[in-house]
Amino acid sequence: MKTEQQHREEIVRFGKMLHQTGLVAATDGNLSARLENGDILCTPTVMSKGLIEVDDLVIVNRQGKKLSGSRGVSSEIAMHLLIYDKRSDVGAVVHAHPPTATGFAAAGLALDRALCAELIVTLGSVPLASYETPGTPELAAALAPLVPDHDAILMANHGVVTYGADLLNAYMNMETVEHFAKIALVTHLLGRQQTISDQHVDKLREIRTKYLAHNHVMSHGKD
Repeated sequence: MKTEQQHREEIVRFGKMLHQTGLVAATDGNLSARLENGDILCTPTVMSKGLIEVDDLVIVNRQGKKLSGSRGVSSEIAMHLLIYDKRSDVGAVVHAHPPTATGFAAAGLALDRALCAELIVTLGSVPLASYETPGTPELAAALAPLVPDHDAILMANHGVVTYGADLLNAYMNMETVEHFAKIALVTHLLGRQQTISDQHVDKLREIRTKYLAHNHVMSHGKD
């Protein structure tokens, strides 16, 4: 298990990567990691992820109450807590506003067409949650039915949330969503989408099952 300091360093590292790659702007987005004792280490409110340092992070309990840290807790922590509550396998959550994927969310379009084999293997599909005000219980309620079966969700007129066994996995899921959104956008511009057949999608889902099992072993070790 990683130490708290290692988690802090990872959040800072991937926060800077989110900013450098244009997946967030200004003070947008937030990241969190589940500590060994079950508490949640997370980025604070109203701070650029490109400027964040290890001492800026805060710790909350599973009810969202701040336990330590000099800065304020993001109003969107409820979204993170919901995901941790519903997914015991999740160790980290990333929320960002990647421009292309968020454009699909603002257009009311899910990224659920079978256009790219790699997306089916890594994420399956990326559904769209209905719009609710960020940081409210209503947004968490909109996400709730989608969290158990997906590792990435578009939030209408808001952004994207991804999660995984650790921060590296959660961050890569965010990159994957934005990359696929760019591919999907090109097909829309071309006016044509050639989707993968159901037969081949079934084969890709079998590969995905093996992929997830392998990732579980790599993250948690053999039982």
